[in-house]
Amino acid sequence: MTRTPQNLVGMDYKAAGAAMAFRDPVIDIHTHIHGAEATKVYAAAARAYNVRLTYSQTRPDDIEHVKGVLGERVRFVAIPNFTITDKAVAFGPGYLELIKRLASEHGSKMMKLWNAPRTRDWFTGPDRDDYIQLDGKWRVAAADLAVGLGMMIKTHTGDPDTWFSARYTDRAKYGLKREHYRGLEVMLKRYAHVPWIAAHMGGSPEDLVFLDQLLERHANLHLDTSATKWIVRELSKHPHDRVLAFFEKWQDRIIFGSDIVTMDDQLVTKTPEQQRQSVMSDLADSPESAFDLYCSRYFALRTMLEGWGSEGRREDRPSPIADPDLKMCEPSKYDEWASPMLRGFALPREILEKVYYKNAERVVMGWERGTWKPDRTAARQV
Repeated sequence: MTRTPQNLVGMDYKAAGAAMAFRDPVIDIHTHIHGAEATKVYAAAARAYNVRLTYSQTRPDDIEHVKGVLGERVRFVAIPNFTITDKAVAFGPGYLELIKRLASEHGSKMMKLWNAPRTRDWFTGPDRDDYIQLDGKWRVAAADLAVGLGMMIKTHTGDPDTWFSARYTDRAKYGLKREHYRGLEVMLKRYAHVPWIAAHMGGSPEDLVFLDQLLERHANLHLDTSATKWIVRELSKHPHDRVLAFFEKWQDRIIFGSDIVTMDDQLVTKTPEQQRQSVMSDLADSPESAFDLYCSRYFALRTMLEGWGSEGRREDRPSPIADPDLKMCEPSKYDEWASPMLRGFALPREILEKVYYKNAERVVMGWERGTWKPDRTAARQV
């Protein structure tokens, strides 16, 4: 067995997908699919885990390749073009043009306001707040344009607590994590008539109390489960009953997403220099390892939600995916092969149905059809 970071135990991910008890087709609301050949590998992984549709944040020049493989199984989300060197163009006028292109050429009904703390690495001048604040000049311009063209909004706000403790230590530059949510709440109110999805469990899977309060305040806010390593690591730290209560209360506002990133560079062996020039390319080096990479995200997320094995048992085991955040935060305790505990929560079937596809159908597809309305009713009491 060749041990890889995405498959620490030699798991047959295809067989594991076939053995899962929940067999309804799944909608993945959050991927980044690129590369004509990598898309074919992704399509096989999606079939293995019964994913019938994905909403992909694909670069415009890759859209035709991706659509040629996935056809009606993919819809496209507008996102800034990170390959543009001048980030003021990429997040400013360049993004406005991209939004118009995605709407007119591909019928996109969703845009993304990417506002991770890393934007503060790019913008340091006197106009930095126009770019780094979620309610800054260029973010408002992009949202105004997109909503006018019939798009809903997804956002990346916040990053893992582990990154704030180990990477974002310059408080003058990055601030505190909670400060990043000020602009989000302003924008949620400004566009209260539009559904929002806050990626990566709202950027705060570590703090379910904070998420609970955020959802209480904003009827148009939804969360997705994307960013597998982060979400598995942090949700699995919570007691089973606490996570079950959260999902029961907010079962109408959580949508399945994986954050799978595909690219053709993941299908070939690369030199260290080539890896540095192509971010995320180091995650795989062959079609076989790329298949395991994509499947591993579906396996870990679905196992966390459904429970272990075909009978959906509540069980805790180490995740089969290595998590470098463990070593980053505690290098004396962990090595690069360390993985966190993966807690199998075994959510009830009626909640799984909503998270896996019914909420996407009601919210995202409802917005596309013009039938979505904010949920003004009180949250479910548990």
